[in-house]
Amino acid sequence: MRAILRIFAVAAVCAVLPVAHAASARSIPGPQSPDLPSHYLTNTASSTYVPMDSWIYPALDRLHAMGYLDTAFMGIRPWTRLQIAWMLEQDAAKIQFNANKDPQAYEIYYAVWNNVEPTIGNPTTFLHPRTVLGSVYTDIRGISGTPLRDSYHLGQTIINDYGRPYAEGFNNYTGFSTRTRAGRFSLYFRGEFQHAPSTTGYSQALAQYLSEQIDYIAPYNPNIRYDDLPAGPIPSSNDFRVMEANLSFHLLGNEISFGKTDHWLGPDKGTVMSWSNNAENIYSFQINDVQPFRIPLLSLLTGPFRYEFFVGSLKGHTYPNEPWVHMEKLSFKPTRNLEMGFDRTIIWGGLGHEPITLHTFLKSFFSFQNVPAAEKNSVNDPGARFSSFDFNYRLPFLRNWVTLYCDSLVHDDVSPVDTPRRSSVAPGIYISHFPSLPKLSLRVEAVSTDPVSNHVQRGQFMEYETIQRQGTTNKGNTFGSWIGRENKGGQAWLTWHFSPKEEAQFIYRRDKASSAFIPRSTDLTFQNGGTTQNDFTFSITRRALPDKNLEVHVWVQYENYLIPLLNPQTQSDTTANFQLTWYPRKNKIF
Repeated sequence: MRAILRIFAVAAVCAVLPVAHAASARSIPGPQSPDLPSHYLTNTASSTYVPMDSWIYPALDRLHAMGYLDTAFMGIRPWTRLQIAWMLEQDAAKIQFNANKDPQAYEIYYAVWNNVEPTIGNPTTFLHPRTVLGSVYTDIRGISGTPLRDSYHLGQTIINDYGRPYAEGFNNYTGFSTRTRAGRFSLYFRGEFQHAPSTTGYSQALAQYLSEQIDYIAPYNPNIRYDDLPAGPIPSSNDFRVMEANLSFHLLGNEISFGKTDHWLGPDKGTVMSWSNNAENIYSFQINDVQPFRIPLLSLLTGPFRYEFFVGSLKGHTYPNEPWVHMEKLSFKPTRNLEMGFDRTIIWGGLGHEPITLHTFLKSFFSFQNVPAAEKNSVNDPGARFSSFDFNYRLPFLRNWVTLYCDSLVHDDVSPVDTPRRSSVAPGIYISHFPSLPKLSLRVEAVSTDPVSNHVQRGQFMEYETIQRQGTTNKGNTFGSWIGRENKGGQAWLTWHFSPKEEAQFIYRRDKASSAFIPRSTDLTFQNGGTTQNDFTFSITRRALPDKNLEVHVWVQYENYLIPLLNPQTQSDTTANFQLTWYPRKNKIF
């Protein structure tokens, strides 16, 4: 416990130490670029974040797995555009030197650099801002059959999709993004119009059973909307949603921001235990250290650090209503090939339980041990506390080929490192390319929220809490892993890379809930219960127009699932998705 406290104390101290950042600035030009202005390599310029569904992340993930991008912290994303430019700049000479031997690495480097280079070459000031149109897109989605849309109970058909609404029939999401820079300030906005048809939803009897017998939220009230229970009838959705909107100020190497921002706090591609894009982003206040920093003497052992903190309100909770959440993460790199990270996610407060005040915030922030039931049910409740540990490691003798990584989560313990048998785990392996098949990559991930020593908990241990009974959800979707409670599963991706921006991909996903969590029927018959879900997806992404700035992304998914509690027969659905995105070039608005 003392070690964890010291780590977060170090992070707090380093937030006000400008000396740590200044030492990391170097001046190696990118391709077809003059020397980067020192204005951008010190702590004076702000920059917008690149959204997590951008092609840039899988491209840079592959570049890292090929033995480059040594300064990247894969467990804290998204990254800002200047942050990406800085990481590329550190490896510029190495990648250019190996351009003939490793042409794919150079192609990735060149493609990403050309995307972020306009940010580098156009300095701004507060009185002379620059606003550009980032993208315009439309996403057309057709679903045949009844999809699953209940990540907290029975399963989810479409994952890591910002909690967008979907239902059988025609769905559409059409939007745009803009970004503005003005010296130390930056502003990013992304919004879209969303349409989803009406659908039947769960029967009142099933919704009542899940609420009262699984979540222990009783009595169930059919006149109240429970966002985590898609009870029918569900009306059609025709809304404009703010996907991301954040105003940032850059200070001493930190982006201090307020608004809606993506978060992906783990090395895995398909799942994150603490925070992902499986749910709609929350409005939050955030401090993000965007450049690695060193602490004298300590960093001789640990290497450089990065940290992130944010706090905001969760929506869609009815028991208690609108609790708040804060998250702190600290990552470090003892070697260029090894990264480790610790974080804590705490949900506290809410109408009818305890007020959101500085006192209750500090109580949750500094609580590291279990408390008695009387305290949990009082205004001194430290909240629902979830801690995670992750690492990624480029393997010896296969540094440029294979990366091993793992994410883990524990409830009401200091860290999964202390209590592995009580922890959820999500290990994975990534092979960036194959001999004689340099354009082919393979990734496999497993995930379990069914700990060894807490196997039969009926879904009331991981991602659940006796006070915060709607757990790690925002507007009904889990903001951590799509796997849900007391489940096991995994994903596999086989990808052919036409170019850094173009690929063909086959994906398999499986999700299986324990019969101790989901019974066979509402009369509590657990034998032969549980859920079984299998998804098979093929996708292809291509670019068009002379500048390759028109992206066409098509994917088709077939799903079958057996959930006796929902239907005694195996069900299936098919989703066809067509997305067209335009990324304009030289598009200054004013």
